Amino acid sequence: MIPFNKIYLTGKELEYIRQSHETGNLSGDGVFTHKASEWLENQTKTHKALITHSCTAALEMAALLAEIQAGDEVIMPSYTFVSTANAFVLRGGVPVFVDIRPDTLNIDETLIEAAITPRTKAIVPVHYAGVGCEMDTIMQIAKKYDLLVIEDAAQGIMATYKDRALGSIGHIGAYSFHETKNIISGEGGAILINDERFAERAEIIREKGTNRSQFYRGQVDKYTWQDVGSSYLPGEDVAAFLYAQLEKAKEITQKRLDIWNIYHEELEELEQKGDLRRPIIPAECQHNAHMYYVLLNSLDQRTELIKRFKKQDIHPVFHYIPLHSAPAGKQFARTHGELKHTDSLSERLLRLPLWVGLGQQQNEVLKVIGAKVATSFFLLSNTLDINMLRALNGVALI
Repeated sequence: MIPFNKIYLTGKELEYIRQSHETGNLSGDGVFTHKASEWLENQTKTHKALITHSCTAALEMAALLAEIQAGDEVIMPSYTFVSTANAFVLRGGVPVFVDIRPDTLNIDETLIEAAITPRTKAIVPVHYAGVGCEMDTIMQIAKKYDLLVIEDAAQGIMATYKDRALGSIGHIGAYSFHETKNIISGEGGAILINDERFAERAEIIREKGTNRSQFYRGQVDKYTWQDVGSSYLPGEDVAAFLYAQLEKAKEITQKRLDIWNIYHEELEELEQKGDLRRPIIPAECQHNAHMYYVLLNSLDQRTELIKRFKKQDIHPVFHYIPLHSAPAGKQFARTHGELKHTDSLSERLLRLPLWVGLGQQQNEVLKVIGAKVATSFFLLSNTLDINMLRALNGVALI
């Protein structure tokens, strides 16, 4: 069986969890939580990074920081996970869905301005597959209309737009460390505070509405209820696991990129024949190989391919059912304009297995699709040495 996802361990996760137990502080904001926060701040150049128990929690914090009230509108794509919208609906906000670009499947920045009304409070770009949205344009629109930009960078760690970390460009960003992401802690997330005016309040909201963090830093002699808030911080075990992953983030990303590049190379011929379309990465974006997907020509073609995969016990997945077509989307949100790309692309997209250690099993995935696997696959996947590769090609051993 070839699963869609398989977790990768760096080898230090259990050791760091053991160390967290020895400190006697498992409730959160211990040594490893601070190490993980510091790592993120150094990597992304954000003003403040706060570890949360999920990306959903980070988005909910962002909605509180944005002071979303009943009837306030938040512009976002419909092609995203439900947490993107739910975080704002919980505050009484109204998601306003606009269509996505056919190349990157990110929000179409050219449609945002026309969707703005006097009730609009924020824009929420979602960096699909770790490929950056057109952030320069989005930030210009936000500045023109005095709107907040909250980046849903759940899939975006270690990816950049014009050399800036995804999640660090808008006023606030959110990461996910769910076990299906590149860097994991089982469940987990982080909020990036890029606009320092939100930093102090973010700490308070995260700590149940108290100034407990200031108390532990010795800035106040006692902590009290200051604001609305909830318990958004993870336990120290989760942070310990996460820090072991963050230490190897560059290595993990490169290994995923190697696998992604094999898919991309081996599927080029099928794209040229018109059988499918491969992902498109704009020149200004450095992606993180969060996923490799193919776009088939129709829903029927995707359904048939999934059947072929199942016969070989291989488990690809398709992605989001667009939120505007869901029962809650119809109840709590509205659309602006046609969402023709959202509807069409969501029916034709199929995500292929991609995890560190996939190795020669990637060959089996490619064969089901119909790719003629080149020998470069074996070389890049490190499954055969150079002499075996030469033998396969009929080259005399040296």
